[in-house]
Amino acid sequence: MQKDKQITGRQLLSGLVLIILLSGCSSMDSVQRPQIDLPDRWAETAADTNDELADGWWQQFNSLILEQLVAEALAVSPDLAAASEKVIQAELQLRQNNASLFPSLNLSGSTSSRRSKPAHGSASTSESTNLSLGASYEVDLWGRIKANVSAAEAAASIARYDYAAARLSLVAAVAEAWFQSLTLKQRLQIAEENLVIAERVLRIVEARYRNGAATALDVSRQQVAVLNQRSALLPIQAQARQTLRALAILLGRTPQDLNFAEASLAQLHIPTVAAGLPAEILLRRPDLARAEAQLQAADANVAAARAELLPAISLSATAGAATAELLSLSNPVSSIGLTASLVQTLFDSGRRRAQVEITESRRRELVENYRKVILTALKEVEDSLGNTSRNQQQELMQREITAQAKRTLQLAELRYHEGADELLSVLDAQRSLFQAQDSLVQLRLARLSSTLELYKVLGGGWSLHTQQGTATP
Repeated sequence: MQKDKQITGRQLLSGLVLIILLSGCSSMDSVQRPQIDLPDRWAETAADTNDELADGWWQQFNSLILEQLVAEALAVSPDLAAASEKVIQAELQLRQNNASLFPSLNLSGSTSSRRSKPAHGSASTSESTNLSLGASYEVDLWGRIKANVSAAEAAASIARYDYAAARLSLVAAVAEAWFQSLTLKQRLQIAEENLVIAERVLRIVEARYRNGAATALDVSRQQVAVLNQRSALLPIQAQARQTLRALAILLGRTPQDLNFAEASLAQLHIPTVAAGLPAEILLRRPDLARAEAQLQAADANVAAARAELLPAISLSATAGAATAELLSLSNPVSSIGLTASLVQTLFDSGRRRAQVEITESRRRELVENYRKVILTALKEVEDSLGNTSRNQQQELMQREITAQAKRTLQLAELRYHEGADELLSVLDAQRSLFQAQDSLVQLRLARLSSTLELYKVLGGGWSLHTQQGTATP
């Protein structure tokens, strides 16, 4: 009989060991990715360059001030700091989930003294001291805990990709605000120069009026032109101040405390951006990596929900010592316990089965979302390539238009001064020159903005392989 008990104990121990080993062998299905045939090349004309995108791409604009602004924003931006905290939270959550794979130990101890005295009898005192150690472990036979850990790993990856996307957006926003500030500054300068021209023409008209060579109508028309030029300064000045305030927020500064050294829009270099191949976009954009990480999390959630349908197996052990003395464990009574439990829900009205179907539907939804994100990324790159090429061509043509408008105004002023033409010709030439110069500056901004956008939609030098080798930001 004793021998049968020993065999049964050995069999139980072997069974427990086998369960633990099997729990480490559970696995999930592979990530289901959408099937999309990526094109071999871009439809829009891409720059012919062998340069590769790299972190620090904003340095290609050759602006020391921009580099300083970006460095400041990366160091103190509230948005980026908040994104960094989300990464920390996700990694701590992963650490918490990892702890579920290991046994938990609990140590407890107590000592007490109690004195009781009945109504008719003598008082009695009882004392006790005990110390116990407990261990518990849930056997992950079906991979539920491991699936939860995988979901937490995917969530940590999502947080890192969100941080990378926030960093890229922050740099692009700082550069865009800086470019807009320089553009508004130059537009304001052009408007002031045109005001000077209008005032000069007004003096000529007034002189001709005094000599009887011009009419009061001519004087009135030119006065209106001067007032229009002065009025045009006001919205540009307001917009310039508002742009600087928006830039201050990106830098984590108060909007009232922002001053810059002198800089010019013309000093900026517009770099040539290497678009690479369409297939490379999958590894170069953090939002695409995020979409894939969401699929990984969804697969893990499906595996965890399926495992909930199966029995839960847990092991626990306790060891303790107790005495009938206060603050002492002399001559203790020892106890040891070992428990193995199995729990299986027999009926829950289909709640857990519905949860499995919900997670499976969520996974299919994320597959379709991933497909859309890829298609959107391809469209964004094509649009940015087209905008970059078109804006460059438009700027070249606008330079010719501006040069001709300037020459036209000079000729119109000369002919009017000599009495060979009417004032309306001068007014038309003034308006044409102002519009041409203003359009040229705005096209320069459009080129800078489209180049920025192209850097952004190409991932800004970010790489999935690089991200996987980095630590917490």
